[in-house]
Amino acid sequence: MRSVLLTGLTSVYVALLAGACAQPVAPAMEPWPAADMAAPFPTDNPSTPIKIELGRRLFYDGDLSWDGTMSCATCHQQDRGFADSNKTRAGFDGTAGERNIQTLANVAWMQSLTWGGPHVDTLEHQALIPIEGFVPVEMGFGGKPEGALAQRLSDQACYPQMFRAAFPERGGKIDMDTITMALAAFQRSLVSLDAPYDRWRRGDVAAISEEAKRGAALFEEKKCSSCHAGPHFTDAALGGRKAEESFHRLAVPKDGKDSGLMRITQKTEDAGRFRTPGLRNVALSAPYMHDGEVATLSDAVRRHFAGGGDDPRLQQTAGDGEVAQLVAFLESLTDEGFVTDARFSRPPAGCPVKADAALVAAEENGRRQHNSLEGP
Repeated sequence: MRSVLLTGLTSVYVALLAGACAQPVAPAMEPWPAADMAAPFPTDNPSTPIKIELGRRLFYDGDLSWDGTMSCATCHQQDRGFADSNKTRAGFDGTAGERNIQTLANVAWMQSLTWGGPHVDTLEHQALIPIEGFVPVEMGFGGKPEGALAQRLSDQACYPQMFRAAFPERGGKIDMDTITMALAAFQRSLVSLDAPYDRWRRGDVAAISEEAKRGAALFEEKKCSSCHAGPHFTDAALGGRKAEESFHRLAVPKDGKDSGLMRITQKTEDAGRFRTPGLRNVALSAPYMHDGEVATLSDAVRRHFAGGGDDPRLQQTAGDGEVAQLVAFLESLTDEGFVTDARFSRPPAGCPVKADAALVAAEENGRRQHNSLEGP
């Protein structure tokens, strides 16, 4: 699916990055998005307020896991920038997780959505992985009776009303298509573009410290922005590229370790290549790296100067003072408004859609029949 909204910023950043290695460009000379920039959405799943609200309710609902104990928000916690504080997160049944949880900030702009799979390029597709996936098991609906989740939601009082309001063109049908479409609509609303660094880029000279400004300059000088590119700080959000071009290797994985992109392509040259994560609210999302093995932000910065592979960008060095400056810059990407925004928090109790008495009575009768020992 392709976006129906194009900001024009992507092409600007592709052009700027071509010359970024030669000479850093002064921040004031580059365009920077407004805090309220609208997120793109696909033509076959336009965002509407009721669809976003339905997606929010689903996102925080433990009923999306087989035993009712695990919601999307279990792993994607708002106060962590919609990431997680664990190295990896076990599934509902205790199955060990494989990879660190990535942020959902500005995910609407991402061209690929997982650490190791460039083919997962829509949020609608991605939502199926935790709900129904097996490697690893997360929410546990994989292999369960077809339609089990849809039936569970249909048996609740509010969801049928909300799906009718959100998907009138589908007659309010509750199925995996509409469930994932609503989840995707909510996730696309998670826009974070008002951190102190953003305000500095938009002209507020006092928005960040002098140390953070020096860190921002180092970020360009040391070519960090060649991968952590553009306003979303990942080349996975740049258009006009193949998805696999946003997968990079810091070091060749040891035997038995996660092979990254190679798992999909079966090409040895792809061993250890993982998608560039975004850096929005990165100071809140420790631990770091695809496996969560790096505990602190300063150590994550140092990992990029460890001389892995033959990439000249990884052969550079950074002293303690430079690391501190880079960390100060990264901390300026924390958007306090985003991580406290009530629009993205757990929804209040009660159904936001006015009930139709006749439909409620019919649905209640259907639920009684469905749950009856005698059957309908």
